[in-house]
Amino acid sequence: MQLAHIAIDRLNISAVNMRHARRAPDVSGILPSVRARGVLVPLLMRPNGAPDMFEIVAGRRRYFAAKSIANERGEAEPLPCAIMEDGDDADALEASLIENIARLDPDEVSQWETFSRLIKQGRTVPDIAATFGITELAVKRILTLGDLLPKLREAYSTPRPRAISPWPRRRSNRTGWRFLPIPSTTRRPASS
Repeated sequence: MQLAHIAIDRLNISAVNMRHARRAPDVSGILPSVRARGVLVPLLMRPNGAPDMFEIVAGRRRYFAAKSIANERGEAEPLPCAIMEDGDDADALEASLIENIARLDPDEVSQWETFSRLIKQGRTVPDIAATFGITELAVKRILTLGDLLPKLREAYSTPRPRAISPWPRRRSNRTGWRFLPIPSTTRRPASS
């Protein structure tokens, strides 16, 4: 795989891109950060057969956000791209799915940690709100997590417990879910 900066006019969306569609995607969630910092994560692409032309396997929303900003400013910056080796459509489709399925949105505690570090580095609440495309109120709410006790913050950021019990199985339904026994003090009287 090679890394390069490629002009927008040399790119188009691949039919194997898992998010391929006729309509432009909603880029409102990423437009503020792309406007403020540019495209930071390389688009994944492959040669499309024409000389010096490439098709986007993953990164469709980043591409459309960059195009929107280029239209606003009247000029387009070349985009960072990771160029795949020539291969079959299945390789490209797998790569598109891997990039899209592997993303996890940060939890609020991770956002708080990052926003707090940005504040310490001299960013203001309005700066953070503009960069990430959220309201100042949302930034302030996330920053208030710092007022919580560290143990509570840790509990808030850990994954929620699953429906699996360490106790032996007492009864189960047809789907195989295991239920804990209901303590006798909370049992409902049997209906007659």
